[in-house]
Amino acid sequence: MMQEKTIQLIQSTVPLLREYGQQITSRFYQMMFQAHPDLLNIFNHSHQKNRTQQHALARTVYAAAANITQLEKILPVVMQIAHKHRSIGVEPEQYPIVGEHLLGAMKEVLGSALSPEALQAWVDAFQIISDIFIQIEGNLYRQAEQQPGGWRGFRDFIVDKKVAESDIITSFYLTPADGKEIATFAPGQYISVKVAIPGDPHTHIRQYSLSDAPNKKHYRITVKREDERENLPAGKVSTYLHRQVKEGDILKISAPAGVFTLNQTSVSPVVLISGGVGLTPMMSMLRTLVQTQPERQVTYIHAARNGQVHAMREDVLLLQKRNPQVKSYLCYDSPTMEDRLKNRFDIEGHIQVEWLQTVLPKKADIYLCGPVPFMISVYQALVSLGVDKSCIHYEFFGPSGVLEAANRPQTVNI
Repeated sequence: MMQEKTIQLIQSTVPLLREYGQQITSRFYQMMFQAHPDLLNIFNHSHQKNRTQQHALARTVYAAAANITQLEKILPVVMQIAHKHRSIGVEPEQYPIVGEHLLGAMKEVLGSALSPEALQAWVDAFQIISDIFIQIEGNLYRQAEQQPGGWRGFRDFIVDKKVAESDIITSFYLTPADGKEIATFAPGQYISVKVAIPGDPHTHIRQYSLSDAPNKKHYRITVKREDERENLPAGKVSTYLHRQVKEGDILKISAPAGVFTLNQTSVSPVVLISGGVGLTPMMSMLRTLVQTQPERQVTYIHAARNGQVHAMREDVLLLQKRNPQVKSYLCYDSPTMEDRLKNRFDIEGHIQVEWLQTVLPKKADIYLCGPVPFMISVYQALVSLGVDKSCIHYEFFGPSGVLEAANRPQTVNI
């Protein structure tokens, strides 16, 4: 338990963290990687370059300070981060390294604004918070390893099949190289893939949602090739998987993880809403629903640019044809001439809130996945329609306030 004085000192730093949080976390990563370049084998380099990792950490540190007397309020964020840490192999001995450089960055950036007493309070608080993470992650490691077919760390899987789903999206069917049993998973979860790209001094780890229903034979991931755009470099791992990995090659993957999962105990109608490659966890949920809960009404809404980049369209249509409880709708904001001639979509342009209201069933469990701007737009649209926030489920790295703070939109974009 924290002493009252420690709590008060932490709370006194909240305004500083609100103003300087991103400067602190940017400096933190610079200091840590300079002292421990081996950690570049764990962290996502792309997220470092586009600063999403710095922003996410700044939000998390701020949330911890703002809720220091009720840390249970940020437990959903803690669990989400802990699952990711387990999936990439974060170990307890790495927490003192993080603490040393995070506190060092706070001292350097804030200077005299951070009193020695406040800095010591953060030393004490970080120890308590890191102990919480270490305990939760320890439990997750044990669960992953001790479950039937489970394992710790990374395990070799064979790329049994590689299937092009669209011009930029490809599915990889993965089977265990040792021929042994594999762990099951909850629809919506992901695996981490670790690759060593020829000529690159570092290994790279990426998370990919499992895009099929759980089975005992294989895992399937469906990967979008991230091409260079808007001054952002091409995705190293996605490009490597698309262009260099072949059927028969070996990929190292971690056991399934993640907290964004389908509630299979509910009998309420289900609404799945995805944008772009955000369809991957939705496909796992959809396939699971028709197999295990054929009595549940399912509405699937997917938004994409056009048919050239839209993956698994025929799969969804076939599931709808075979399962009368399933309804699906497609929104293309830039349909091709072929899309128009073949009537491949239901809505052209953006998803209008008024249209969304006409297809949403009452009291439904809603699952949302896609690019961050898309999720913000859809979330606010749902709230504007009176949907209870507790019924909206999504995966988002950082406090949910990021979604809720946006102005209510009139259209839903991807």
